[in-house]
Amino acid sequence: MRLPGSGWGRTDERGSAVVDFVLVGGLLTLFFLAIVQLTLILHVRNTLIDAAASGARYGTLADRGAEDAKDRTAQLIGVALNQEFATDVTAGEAAYHGVRTLEVTVRAPLPVIGLIGPRAVLEVKGHAAIQP
Repeated sequence: MRLPGSGWGRTDERGSAVVDFVLVGGLLTLFFLAIVQLTLILHVRNTLIDAAASGARYGTLADRGAEDAKDRTAQLIGVALNQEFATDVTAGEAAYHGVRTLEVTVRAPLPVIGLIGPRAVLEVKGHAAIQP
């Protein structure tokens, strides 16, 4: 039996709400997980930059050197993230915009799934001026 005003081409749409919910819910879940992963990547990057800069500043103190900067950077990364991110830390003198500086370089994995990712893809540097 056809209801008045229902049109000729209409079909029964019972159950379509479940399919719509699953499709839209899956898409929203993927979108949410992508945002969470991007936030994690930015957190790791900013933490590495801060640790490298802090290590460089620590290494330029009067009784410290490049090896102290390297150790301090690795210690800060280990506390904030994970020791896995502190396996490739180097420190040495460099010229930065014509100023003699102590440069700390950190190469760490880029977290692609959680904190797991390809090795030595993310590279950050921290600089601190060396006092004459």
